[in-house]
Amino acid sequence: MRVLASLCLVACLLFPATGCRDGAGADPVQADLIMTGGQVLTLTDAEADAGVRPTAVAMSDGRIVYVGDDAGARRYSGDLTRAIDLKGKFVVPGFNDSHCHLYGLGKALAEINLNGTISAEDVVSRVASATAEVPGDGWLQGRGWDQNDWPVQEYPDRELLDEVTGSRPALLRRVDGHAAWANSAALELAGISNDTADPAGGAIIRNRQGRPTGILVDNAVDLVREVIPEPEPAEVERRILLAIDHCLQNGITGVHTAGVSWRRVQLYRELDAAGKLGLRVYGMLDDKPEALEPGLAHGPILPEDGFFTLRAVKLYADGALGSRGALLLDDYQDRPGHRGLPVTGTDHMAQVARQAGRAGFQICTHAIGDGANRVVLDMYAEILGELALADARWRIEHAQILAPADIPRFVELGVIAAMQPVHCTSDMDWADERLGTERLAGCYAWRSLVESGAHLCWGTDFPVEAVSPLAGLYSARTRTHADGTPIGGWQPQECLDGLTALELYTAGSAYAEFREDDMGRIAPGFVADLTVLDGDPVGCADGDLLSMQIEMTVVDGKVAYLRH
Repeated sequence: MRVLASLCLVACLLFPATGCRDGAGADPVQADLIMTGGQVLTLTDAEADAGVRPTAVAMSDGRIVYVGDDAGARRYSGDLTRAIDLKGKFVVPGFNDSHCHLYGLGKALAEINLNGTISAEDVVSRVASATAEVPGDGWLQGRGWDQNDWPVQEYPDRELLDEVTGSRPALLRRVDGHAAWANSAALELAGISNDTADPAGGAIIRNRQGRPTGILVDNAVDLVREVIPEPEPAEVERRILLAIDHCLQNGITGVHTAGVSWRRVQLYRELDAAGKLGLRVYGMLDDKPEALEPGLAHGPILPEDGFFTLRAVKLYADGALGSRGALLLDDYQDRPGHRGLPVTGTDHMAQVARQAGRAGFQICTHAIGDGANRVVLDMYAEILGELALADARWRIEHAQILAPADIPRFVELGVIAAMQPVHCTSDMDWADERLGTERLAGCYAWRSLVESGAHLCWGTDFPVEAVSPLAGLYSARTRTHADGTPIGGWQPQECLDGLTALELYTAGSAYAEFREDDMGRIAPGFVADLTVLDGDPVGCADGDLLSMQIEMTVVDGKVAYLRH
């Protein structure tokens, strides 16, 4: 299909007066939306071959019907057509975040925002303000703290939190979601005491006397989460819609949301049927019996004419680097004798992968450390060979730290690296402390993977990171902070050029969800999901990405967000 689309686009570019028609001699269809006067980055071979950048796009019934010059696009105009003059702005395929937590974003938007806190005392101050604003005895929840950003990079104690919460239970998730800070009331409700054993794949951090400090890592967080009452269905829907609106404001037209419950699957389907979903959602079932059993029995849910897809299962091999939960091949440099946490047993992951693979699901496994990535690659090699699946496109989510010898295995096995460039710039100030210099060669190895021939796709892992794809493009191109430090970039040999970075956020994500034939590029026949920017995300200076504005977001041929 891509070849046909490219040929059609070449015709539009080289012979703009004729336009592209539905059939030989037929008049063009009437467009629902025409955008002219812009600069269209199609990400197709046809644009490069023609040597001309299109200025216009016409859309009908959710699909692109024309890409070319303004005059050609106006041939598709009719009484019901909406026409927009772009006034020189740039059009790219809609950003598609290939790894995120959509409900988690909505939950974060509805709770205490702890992003950017500069100390434990700063966190407590925000909690105190929230307690005053919403009095009562209900749970206090928040997310976003990161002890690595504090002057004293140590985990806090629950006593500090108790001072402002009293008997009201509180659970504050770390920025990556792999650790949490609970107060005494929350620990008591969860039954966590000095005698409570660490759960498999988790850790209850204790002081020298063996008393739980309130810091819980990985699976230990679930001990408290399980006693927090579920929000009412109306509140769950409100949070999802909050997250969707936030995504649209950031130019995102599609997301791959990781770890979805079966109950949430039904809600996404209901929102889709009601026309309220707002963007395309590619779901990964959570690795829990209450999600897997009905999900695998039902089988994949393909989009057809809707926005929701369920075709993947999310597994978890390890934790996060920031909380020292990432599983390493050797000891942590800053904690001898510790190699991280195998969050899920290999036997269990293999069993689920076999079952889900046979049921037609793609496997997407969280693996951050080089040890976890090797475990997953070994498991994939065995099971993919056993099942003999054609074009399985199994994925490793994050793939942050790789042993250099494992990089070629992504191509050999057809495994996609679903990566988040902003994780690199968030972690680079302290990654060498965790890993030592020898292991940095395989850290966030984007260019090495691309040059090996592997397929990659970009995301943000929001709400772990900010939603902005433009921040991701900046990180991918520079590997520096917003102020340009470190000069020259951290491990700069792994930087990517602007075009490749954009493709991984669009076409790369489309490939990762089996839709490279009709999504992720701008060509006739492709879905009409577009993002309009006030600058060139490929040709601009690196720093300009951080001030660039999302002017418009188009989903399914309709304007879903307009800045002015």
